[in-house]
Amino acid sequence: MRHNRYISWVAAFAGILAIGPAWAQSTQDLPVKPIGKVMVASGTATIERVNAHVVFASVEKGGQVKKGDHVYLGDVVTTGDNSQLGINFIDGASFVMSSNARMTLDQYVYDPNDQKKNSMLFSLAKGAFTFLAGSIAKTGNMKVDTPVATMGIRGTTPRVEIGDDGTVKFSTLLERPPVPRLPPINQPDSICKGC
Repeated sequence: MRHNRYISWVAAFAGILAIGPAWAQSTQDLPVKPIGKVMVASGTATIERVNAHVVFASVEKGGQVKKGDHVYLGDVVTTGDNSQLGINFIDGASFVMSSNARMTLDQYVYDPNDQKKNSMLFSLAKGAFTFLAGSIAKTGNMKVDTPVATMGIRGTTPRVEIGDDGTVKFSTLLERPPVPRLPPINQPDSICKGC
């Protein structure tokens, strides 16, 4: 009986070993497309990939982070002390992360030809973030998760601050259109010349 358990255990382990490489190869062969790119980088940042590959980025230590570096679905992006990271996404959304911030790119589907499929869910864990909504927000399927609530974004420019104690402050930045200037009055008796 003891011998049968040993054989069963060895067979199960051998099965895992046989399936493991095939499974790993199939996940590695999946097409990986970037969902955004770094547009601003100062200080230090890390990007942890789904496959547990950690990219350490430090502008102060050799300039590894640069404009144009890509981010992918599932990445966990973290900034260090005195740091800032700005990321533009392919739908036009932009996120700026301040010092000691952490964001997970949980869900991102963008197809400009089929807006019904578009969706975004990013989890903000700590730090301050300012973001500008892109095309996905117009479909009503952009969501930002915080420790206290999940926000549905429809086209605003919010700022979210998550404290070390888990408190969340939310504010909306106002976008004011430029005030139109009147054409100058070209009359000799005018008080305003060229205004």
